[in-house]
Amino acid sequence: MSAVRVGTRGSALALAQTTALAERFAGEVEIVGITTQGDVDRGSLAQIGGTGVFTSALRDALLRDEVDVIVHSMKDLPTAPHEGIALAAVARREDARDALCARDGLGFDDLPEGAKVGTGSPRRAAQLRRVRPDLEVVDIRGNIETRLARAQGADADLDAVVLALAGLTRLGMQDAATEVLGLGRFPTAPAQGALAVEAREGDAAAMRAVARTDHVVTRACVDAERLVLAGLEAGCSAPIAATAIVDDGMLFLSATVYALDGSRHLTASHAYTLDGQSSAELSQAAMDVAGRAVRELVDAGAMELDAS
Repeated sequence: MSAVRVGTRGSALALAQTTALAERFAGEVEIVGITTQGDVDRGSLAQIGGTGVFTSALRDALLRDEVDVIVHSMKDLPTAPHEGIALAAVARREDARDALCARDGLGFDDLPEGAKVGTGSPRRAAQLRRVRPDLEVVDIRGNIETRLARAQGADADLDAVVLALAGLTRLGMQDAATEVLGLGRFPTAPAQGALAVEAREGDAAAMRAVARTDHVVTRACVDAERLVLAGLEAGCSAPIAATAIVDDGMLFLSATVYALDGSRHLTASHAYTLDGQSSAELSQAAMDVAGRAVRELVDAGAMELDAS
Protein backbone atom coordinates (compact mmCIF):
# COMPACT_ATOMS: atom_id res chain seq x y z
CA MET A 1 0.00 0.00 0.00
CA SER A 2 1.02 3.67 -0.25
CA ALA A 3 2.06 5.59 2.88
CA VAL A 4 0.02 4.54 5.91
CA ARG A 5 -2.11 7.48 7.03
CA VAL A 6 -1.98 7.53 10.83
CA GLY A 7 -4.66 9.52 12.63
CA THR A 8 -3.97 11.00 16.06
CA ARG A 9 -5.00 13.82 18.32
CA GLY A 10 -3.07 17.00 17.66
CA SER A 11 -1.69 17.58 21.17
CA ALA A 12 2.06 17.57 21.70
CA LEU A 13 1.83 14.32 23.67
CA ALA A 14 -0.38 12.55 21.14
CA LEU A 15 1.85 13.59 18.25
CA ALA A 16 5.02 12.55 20.10
CA GLN A 17 3.78 9.12 21.10
CA THR A 18 2.14 8.45 17.73
CA THR A 19 5.21 9.52 15.79
CA ALA A 20 7.48 7.31 17.91
CA LEU A 21 5.17 4.31 17.49
CA ALA A 22 4.63 4.89 13.76
CA GLU A 23 8.38 4.66 13.18
CA ARG A 24 7.96 0.93 13.83
CA PHE A 25 5.16 0.46 11.28
CA ALA A 26 6.03 -1.27 8.02
CA GLY A 27 6.58 1.14 5.12
CA GLU A 28 6.17 4.89 4.96
CA VAL A 29 3.75 6.76 7.21
CA GLU A 30 1.89 10.07 7.13
CA ILE A 31 0.76 11.55 10.47
CA VAL A 32 -2.69 13.19 10.34
CA GLY A 33 -3.71 15.38 13.28
CA ILE A 34 -7.42 15.29 14.25
CA THR A 35 -9.22 17.52 16.77
CA THR A 36 -11.44 15.70 19.28
CA GLN A 37 -14.17 16.92 21.63
CA GLY A 38 -11.83 16.50 24.58
CA ASP A 39 -9.33 18.86 22.94
CA VAL A 40 -11.77 21.77 22.60
CA ASP A 41 -14.22 21.31 25.50
CA ARG A 42 -12.69 22.69 28.69
CA GLY A 43 -15.33 21.20 31.00
CA SER A 44 -14.36 18.51 33.47
CA LEU A 45 -14.35 14.92 32.23
CA ALA A 46 -17.23 14.16 34.58
CA GLN A 47 -19.30 16.97 33.02
CA ILE A 48 -18.62 16.23 29.35
CA GLY A 49 -18.80 12.44 29.76
CA GLY A 50 -15.29 11.01 29.68
CA THR A 51 -16.03 7.95 27.55
CA GLY A 52 -15.21 8.62 23.91
CA VAL A 53 -14.42 12.34 24.13
CA PHE A 54 -10.86 11.74 22.92
CA THR A 55 -11.65 8.94 20.47
CA SER A 56 -14.91 9.52 18.59
CA ALA A 57 -13.51 11.99 16.06
CA LEU A 58 -10.59 9.66 15.32
CA ARG A 59 -12.92 6.74 14.74
CA ASP A 60 -15.17 8.83 12.49
CA ALA A 61 -12.15 9.78 10.36
CA LEU A 62 -11.12 6.12 10.13
CA LEU A 63 -14.56 5.01 8.99
CA ARG A 64 -14.68 7.82 6.41
CA ASP A 65 -11.38 6.46 4.98
CA GLU A 66 -9.56 9.71 5.78
CA VAL A 67 -6.88 7.69 7.60
CA ASP A 68 -5.80 4.03 7.55
CA VAL A 69 -5.14 3.53 11.27
CA ILE A 70 -5.63 5.57 14.42
CA VAL A 71 -3.55 5.69 17.60
CA HIS A 72 -5.05 6.27 21.05
CA SER A 73 -3.85 6.43 24.61
CA MET A 74 -5.57 3.18 25.48
CA LYS A 75 -6.97 4.40 28.78
CA ASP A 76 -9.14 6.81 26.73
CA LEU A 77 -10.62 4.00 24.62
CA PRO A 78 -14.23 2.97 25.35
CA THR A 79 -14.50 -0.66 26.42
CA ALA A 80 -17.38 -1.50 24.07
CA PRO A 81 -16.37 -2.62 20.54
CA HIS A 82 -17.13 -0.22 17.70
CA GLU A 83 -18.83 -1.56 14.58
CA GLY A 84 -16.48 -1.66 11.63
CA ILE A 85 -13.32 -1.10 13.69
CA ALA A 86 -10.77 -3.67 14.91
CA LEU A 87 -8.07 -3.39 17.57
CA ALA A 88 -5.04 -3.96 15.35
CA ALA A 89 -2.25 -3.65 17.92
CA VAL A 90 -1.49 -2.84 21.54
CA ALA A 91 2.05 -1.53 21.95
CA ARG A 92 4.36 -2.50 24.80
CA ARG A 93 3.35 -0.48 27.83
CA GLU A 94 5.44 2.28 29.38
CA ASP A 95 5.70 2.62 33.17
CA ALA A 96 2.02 2.97 34.10
CA ARG A 97 2.49 4.78 37.42
CA ASP A 98 1.32 8.27 38.26
CA ALA A 99 3.77 11.07 39.03
CA LEU A 100 3.53 13.93 41.49
CA CYS A 101 4.86 17.16 40.04
CA ALA A 102 5.15 19.57 42.95
CA ARG A 103 6.66 22.96 43.68
CA ASP A 104 10.04 23.19 45.33
CA GLY A 105 10.80 19.49 44.72
CA LEU A 106 8.30 18.33 47.33
CA GLY A 107 7.30 14.68 47.65
CA PHE A 108 3.75 13.60 48.38
CA ASP A 109 4.15 13.20 52.14
CA ASP A 110 6.03 16.51 52.29
CA LEU A 111 3.10 18.53 50.95
CA PRO A 112 1.89 20.91 53.67
CA GLU A 113 -1.53 20.45 55.25
CA GLY A 114 -4.21 21.94 53.02
CA ALA A 115 -1.98 21.92 49.93
CA LYS A 116 -3.74 22.41 46.61
CA VAL A 117 -3.25 19.45 44.24
CA GLY A 118 -4.62 19.48 40.69
CA THR A 119 -6.00 16.60 38.65
CA GLY A 120 -8.72 16.07 36.07
CA SER A 121 -9.16 12.39 36.96
CA PRO A 122 -11.94 11.28 39.35
CA ARG A 123 -9.80 8.23 40.23
CA ARG A 124 -6.79 10.33 41.19
CA ALA A 125 -9.02 12.76 43.09
CA ALA A 126 -10.57 9.93 45.09
CA GLN A 127 -7.14 8.45 45.85
CA LEU A 128 -5.74 11.79 46.97
CA ARG A 129 -8.71 12.33 49.28
CA ARG A 130 -8.39 8.80 50.67
CA VAL A 131 -4.67 9.03 51.46
CA ARG A 132 -4.57 12.73 52.46
CA PRO A 133 -8.06 14.04 53.43
CA ASP A 134 -6.45 17.36 54.36
CA LEU A 135 -5.53 18.18 50.75
CA GLU A 136 -7.59 20.52 48.60
CA VAL A 137 -8.11 18.66 45.31
CA VAL A 138 -8.59 21.05 42.38
CA ASP A 139 -10.19 19.93 39.10
CA ILE A 140 -7.98 20.95 36.17
CA ARG A 141 -7.86 20.34 32.42
CA GLY A 142 -5.43 21.10 29.62
CA ASN A 143 -2.33 19.59 28.05
CA ILE A 144 0.65 18.45 30.09
CA GLU A 145 2.51 21.75 29.71
CA THR A 146 -0.52 23.75 30.87
CA ARG A 147 -1.10 21.53 33.90
CA LEU A 148 2.57 21.49 34.88
CA ALA A 149 2.65 25.28 34.80
CA ARG A 150 -0.11 25.33 37.42
CA ALA A 151 2.39 23.88 39.94
CA GLN A 152 5.85 24.62 38.58
CA GLY A 153 5.41 27.69 36.37
CA ALA A 154 6.22 31.32 37.14
CA ASP A 155 2.55 32.03 37.91
CA ALA A 156 1.79 28.72 39.66
CA ASP A 157 -1.41 28.66 41.72
CA LEU A 158 -1.21 25.04 42.92
CA ASP A 159 1.21 23.17 45.14
CA ALA A 160 1.28 20.08 42.89
CA VAL A 161 -0.38 18.26 40.03
CA VAL A 162 -0.64 14.52 39.38
CA LEU A 163 0.10 13.29 35.85
CA ALA A 164 0.83 9.99 34.13
CA LEU A 165 4.54 9.23 34.18
CA ALA A 166 4.26 7.68 30.70
CA GLY A 167 3.11 10.97 29.21
CA LEU A 168 5.92 12.91 30.84
CA THR A 169 8.45 10.34 29.63
CA ARG A 170 7.18 10.41 26.06
CA LEU A 171 7.63 14.19 26.02
CA GLY A 172 11.07 14.00 27.64
CA MET A 173 9.71 15.83 30.69
CA GLN A 174 10.12 13.11 33.31
CA ASP A 175 12.42 15.34 35.37
CA ALA A 176 9.34 17.40 36.27
CA ALA A 177 8.21 14.52 38.50
CA THR A 178 9.16 15.12 42.13
CA GLU A 179 7.88 11.66 43.13
CA VAL A 180 6.70 8.58 41.26
CA LEU A 181 3.65 7.41 43.20
CA GLY A 182 3.69 3.78 44.30
CA LEU A 183 0.99 1.38 43.17
CA GLY A 184 0.23 0.42 46.75
CA ARG A 185 -1.42 3.74 47.55
CA PHE A 186 -2.05 4.95 44.00
CA PRO A 187 -3.00 2.08 41.65
CA THR A 188 -3.48 3.40 38.14
CA ALA A 189 -6.24 3.59 35.56
CA PRO A 190 -7.04 0.55 33.40
CA ALA A 191 -4.67 0.49 30.39
CA GLN A 192 -2.69 3.52 31.57
CA GLY A 193 0.66 3.76 29.78
CA ALA A 194 -0.43 1.63 26.79
CA LEU A 195 -1.10 2.74 23.21
CA ALA A 196 -3.82 1.21 21.04
CA VAL A 197 -3.85 1.07 17.25
CA GLU A 198 -7.20 0.64 15.48
CA ALA A 199 -7.94 -0.13 11.83
CA ARG A 200 -11.02 -0.79 9.74
CA GLU A 201 -12.27 -4.35 9.97
CA GLY A 202 -11.08 -6.33 6.97
CA ASP A 203 -8.28 -3.91 6.05
CA ALA A 204 -5.56 -6.55 5.82
CA ALA A 205 -2.93 -4.14 4.51
CA ALA A 206 -3.33 -1.80 7.47
CA MET A 207 -3.26 -4.73 9.88
CA ARG A 208 0.01 -6.00 8.39
CA ALA A 209 1.55 -2.53 8.53
CA VAL A 210 1.14 -2.27 12.30
CA ALA A 211 1.42 -5.95 13.30
CA ARG A 212 5.01 -5.74 14.52
CA THR A 213 4.01 -3.27 17.25
CA ASP A 214 1.53 -5.66 18.90
CA HIS A 215 2.78 -6.91 22.28
CA VAL A 216 0.74 -9.92 23.40
CA VAL A 217 1.56 -9.64 27.12
CA THR A 218 0.62 -5.97 27.27
CA ARG A 219 -2.56 -6.72 25.31
CA ALA A 220 -3.56 -9.41 27.82
CA CYS A 221 -2.85 -7.20 30.81
CA VAL A 222 -4.80 -4.22 29.52
CA ASP A 223 -7.59 -6.56 28.38
CA ALA A 224 -7.92 -7.79 31.96
CA GLU A 225 -7.95 -4.23 33.31
CA ARG A 226 -10.49 -2.99 30.76
CA LEU A 227 -12.73 -6.03 31.32
CA VAL A 228 -13.05 -4.84 34.91
CA LEU A 229 -14.29 -1.47 33.62
CA ALA A 230 -16.72 -3.18 31.26
CA GLY A 231 -17.94 -5.57 33.91
CA LEU A 232 -18.64 -2.75 36.32
CA GLU A 233 -20.35 -0.80 33.50
CA ALA A 234 -18.01 2.10 34.14
CA GLY A 235 -16.47 4.62 31.77
CA CYS A 236 -12.83 5.57 31.35
CA SER A 237 -13.22 8.51 33.78
CA ALA A 238 -14.75 6.44 36.62
CA PRO A 239 -12.96 6.22 40.00
CA ILE A 240 -11.63 2.74 39.27
CA ALA A 241 -8.05 1.45 39.27
CA ALA A 242 -6.86 -1.84 37.81
CA THR A 243 -3.37 -3.26 37.42
CA ALA A 244 -2.46 -6.55 35.71
CA ILE A 245 1.01 -8.02 35.27
CA VAL A 246 2.47 -11.27 33.98
CA ASP A 247 5.20 -12.58 36.26
CA ASP A 248 6.61 -15.96 37.30
CA GLY A 249 4.21 -17.87 35.05
CA MET A 250 1.07 -16.16 36.31
CA LEU A 251 -1.20 -13.29 35.31
CA PHE A 252 -2.03 -11.19 38.37
CA LEU A 253 -4.85 -8.62 38.51
CA SER A 254 -5.79 -6.19 41.27
CA ALA A 255 -8.78 -3.85 40.89
CA THR A 256 -10.07 -1.11 43.21
CA VAL A 257 -13.29 0.91 43.15
CA TYR A 258 -13.46 4.20 45.08
CA ALA A 259 -16.19 6.39 46.45
CA LEU A 260 -15.84 9.76 44.72
CA ASP A 261 -15.03 11.48 48.00
CA GLY A 262 -12.35 8.92 48.81
CA SER A 263 -14.09 7.84 52.01
CA ARG A 264 -14.47 4.18 51.01
CA HIS A 265 -12.94 1.71 48.59
CA LEU A 266 -13.14 -1.96 47.64
CA THR A 267 -10.33 -4.10 46.24
CA ALA A 268 -10.26 -7.54 44.59
CA SER A 269 -7.11 -9.40 43.55
CA HIS A 270 -6.88 -12.63 41.54
CA ALA A 271 -4.33 -14.70 39.63
CA TYR A 272 -4.28 -17.24 36.78
CA THR A 273 -1.52 -19.84 36.32
CA LEU A 274 -0.23 -19.90 32.75
CA ASP A 275 1.08 -22.92 30.84
CA GLY A 276 2.65 -20.61 28.25
CA GLN A 277 2.25 -17.19 26.73
CA SER A 278 0.26 -17.83 23.58
CA SER A 279 -2.23 -15.11 22.70
CA ALA A 280 -5.10 -17.56 23.20
CA GLU A 281 -4.03 -18.56 26.70
CA LEU A 282 -3.27 -14.99 27.73
CA SER A 283 -6.70 -13.93 26.50
CA GLN A 284 -8.32 -16.70 28.52
CA ALA A 285 -6.35 -15.67 31.59
CA ALA A 286 -7.44 -12.05 31.21
CA MET A 287 -11.11 -13.01 30.99
CA ASP A 288 -10.82 -15.37 33.95
CA VAL A 289 -9.18 -12.98 36.43
CA ALA A 290 -11.32 -10.03 35.36
CA GLY A 291 -14.50 -12.05 35.68
CA ARG A 292 -13.62 -13.18 39.19
CA ALA A 293 -12.59 -9.68 40.25
CA VAL A 294 -15.81 -8.14 38.93
CA ARG A 295 -17.98 -10.73 40.69
CA GLU A 296 -16.19 -10.13 43.98
CA LEU A 297 -16.48 -6.36 43.69
CA VAL A 298 -20.15 -6.44 42.70
CA ASP A 299 -20.97 -8.82 45.55
CA ALA A 300 -19.19 -6.44 47.93
CA GLY A 301 -21.30 -3.46 46.77
CA ALA A 302 -19.08 -1.82 44.16
CA MET A 303 -21.96 -0.61 42.00
CA GLU A 304 -23.36 1.44 44.85
CA LEU A 305 -19.88 2.64 45.94
CA ASP A 306 -19.08 4.08 42.49
CA ALA A 307 -22.31 6.10 42.53
CA SER A 308 -21.76 7.59 45.98
